[in-house]
Amino acid sequence: MAEVLFYERPVPLNRTEHKNLRLKGIPSLRFAAGVHSVPLTGVEFPAAARDLPILFAGSSMEEAGPMALLGLRQNENLFVDASGQWAANTYVPAFVRRYPFVLAEKPAGEEGDDFTVFLDEAYEGFGSDEGERLFKEDGTDSEMLTNAVNFLGEFQQHVGRTQWFMEQVRKHDLLEPRNIRLEKDGKAINLNGLYVISEEKLRKLDAKTSQEFLQEGVFGWIYAHLLSLSNIDRVAQRLDLLEQVETKATKN
Repeated sequence: MAEVLFYERPVPLNRTEHKNLRLKGIPSLRFAAGVHSVPLTGVEFPAAARDLPILFAGSSMEEAGPMALLGLRQNENLFVDASGQWAANTYVPAFVRRYPFVLAEKPAGEEGDDFTVFLDEAYEGFGSDEGERLFKEDGTDSEMLTNAVNFLGEFQQHVGRTQWFMEQVRKHDLLEPRNIRLEKDGKAINLNGLYVISEEKLRKLDAKTSQEFLQEGVFGWIYAHLLSLSNIDRVAQRLDLLEQVETKATKN
């Protein structure tokens, strides 16, 4: 389930069980080092497009959703170094920034809001001695927790808007498969199950749809995606540099 990618022990936030829990800032994104892609919301496209390739991935075209490509090999994020630092001056997706909290849908039939806040109990920043409290002495949310929950709420709204965007993309049959093949020194890397928006199909949209897309900001997201595809070469360069380091380490 993509929603809990890299969450080892997600549990519902509980005012009683977590009343003494504290969160200390850990200057590391090591938890994201093993993911080669993460979901992306449409509102992030313009900022992410400067650094990351934005593609659509899924088991089928009907299920495909936007994601940021972070690596070219399984379980490897080329934007997180050995010390857990994200590459300087490059975009960090909101999917990563919301950790160690996440909103998850409640089981059908359960009372209350549709979503509930979960946290990853395995996160190294949680403890009872150091850091900011999640709850005040009177049991109410601390400012830190309030800000975190607000961020989750905004993220979920952007997810909803992105789902609407994908409905429009599918409705007008704008996606086309794109297999990425990178060759070097006789070795090849193949990335399958990916989709991009077809510029040819985009040009054939009728005037009414084009006007709607313009008014709703759909074109901005689409062109950010298309412009971002050149970043695939930049990700390949990152892998090339890493492989050079790996080769040197092997020789030594």
